[in-house]
Amino acid sequence: MIVVEWIFTTLRANPELSIFLALAVGYWLGAIKLGSFSLGTVTGTLLVGVLIGQIGIDISPQIKSIFFMMFLFAVGFGVGPQFVRGIASDGLPQAIFAVLISLLCLFSVYIAAVMAGYGPGIAAGLLAGSHTISASIGLATDAIGRLGLSSEETKQQLDLIPVAYAITYLFGTVGTGWIIAFMGPKLLRIDIEKECQRYEKEMSAGAPEDGMLSAWNKYIIRAYELTTPGLIAGKTVKEAEDSAGERIFLENLRRNGSIITFSEDTVLEVGDVVAVSGKHEALVEWSNRAVEVADEELLNIPVESVDIFVTNKKADGTSLIDLSKKPISRGVYVTRIRRGSMGVDIPVYAQTVLNRGDIVTVNGSAKHIDAIIEEFGFADRPTSVTDMVLVGAGIVLGGLIGAVTVPVHGVPITLSTSGGALIAGLIVGWLRSFIPKIGTVPSATLWFMNSVGLNVFIAVVGITAGPTFVAGLKHVGPEIFFWGLFATSMPMILAPYIGKYIFRFDPVINLGCCGGARTSTASVAMLAEVAKSNAPMLGYTVPYAVSNTLLTLWGMFIVMLLA
Repeated sequence: MIVVEWIFTTLRANPELSIFLALAVGYWLGAIKLGSFSLGTVTGTLLVGVLIGQIGIDISPQIKSIFFMMFLFAVGFGVGPQFVRGIASDGLPQAIFAVLISLLCLFSVYIAAVMAGYGPGIAAGLLAGSHTISASIGLATDAIGRLGLSSEETKQQLDLIPVAYAITYLFGTVGTGWIIAFMGPKLLRIDIEKECQRYEKEMSAGAPEDGMLSAWNKYIIRAYELTTPGLIAGKTVKEAEDSAGERIFLENLRRNGSIITFSEDTVLEVGDVVAVSGKHEALVEWSNRAVEVADEELLNIPVESVDIFVTNKKADGTSLIDLSKKPISRGVYVTRIRRGSMGVDIPVYAQTVLNRGDIVTVNGSAKHIDAIIEEFGFADRPTSVTDMVLVGAGIVLGGLIGAVTVPVHGVPITLSTSGGALIAGLIVGWLRSFIPKIGTVPSATLWFMNSVGLNVFIAVVGITAGPTFVAGLKHVGPEIFFWGLFATSMPMILAPYIGKYIFRFDPVINLGCCGGARTSTASVAMLAEVAKSNAPMLGYTVPYAVSNTLLTLWGMFIVMLLA
């Protein structure tokens, strides 16, 4: 007991240690899986924070404000390219769909709060939990602080937020996944597996018989001596490459004993030795017209795999099959495409369209990789250096703009400094998608700002609310679970019908859009598992970017609606 009391005393005297304790245990607890379900790090950290808070620990509210603004800037930075694309280009229908579903999410919580007689604190927790948008808690906290309540009333409302969040989060996570993955196909009266097979076939139009990945991915290099006139010798480099009927490329050329530079118009001669890259089957067929030789120097071609961050408008909106036919793509093989702040893997189909902000993994010889990097974007090579000028200035400028208050009918309306940081992140993230030189924020830094930034905020919320959590639980009552069920289910049941009858989305894209509009990556992952295809991910990213922004802002709006 003496040791335990010493630990408690030390935590009270050094509250920063309690935050790290909440993070350590919360991340561990959140990672435990029961089947396919896990609490997640945010809920795990909140529950551990509440438990630690029972011993009574005072923590400066400035700590959670600092980390929350860092988190919001990172969120905006990550979704910026897709957010702007959804509003300004061919993703507009999906963006409008996301706005509509986000409004339904807000409306469902407002209905529940009015009918149950909940105040702004419980309603904010209900919003955050039922729609699993933890970030909205921060803006709701700011908004409650500006209601003009007494300090006691303000604390009472703030302490109810984590209570309502913890109770409604469980169904918010599991229920959304179940509705989209299992109930969604039944609502649309479709066989999602067959629909995905049909969609994949349509998206693969123009691809080689054995699939698009084989045309881009199976990369080998062989050396051949040209011995027979009129087969390959006598043709230009381009004609020789095209004659294979597959994507093969001449990488090196030895003539009269010396390796020489060449272009696609160079005419090949008998006695030339060429290094050729392509998939194995294509080179086997091509080698029937030449003799394979061992030429170590000729085959000493630097080959690399690089992530390219797409910024050029020439690639934006262009399909892979069209890009593969351009001269600039010679010798380059796409193996992976990631999109959005979550780094969602996009299927590599012939008709898959690239967007600005995509990260495309390519294999090929160094000279071809360098050429396509210069044409379409920049190499997103691993780095540990973060441009803190960009991050710091962005948060400050966004915060200053967000701090501006505009009175509307006597009610002070403001984004708050936190909301301003989110908007600043959106703008900076969008700008970086075509002006990469403005600064670098590595993926590891983004993860830290996103995950740790939010969880430090949540840990402080839980620790602060700890002493009154049990009392709040009694005050809220068990019925809030059922209001959470209503708030989660209503928008998600309506969403597939809205996508089908109003926006006329393809069934595969429709359900992906539903998951994105609810910012539920887990639900779309469940859908992909049921469908045995990741095609629904093509509808996920634009709605996610829009809804992630709006649902976060709804934390402020639900407080204003109920004030």
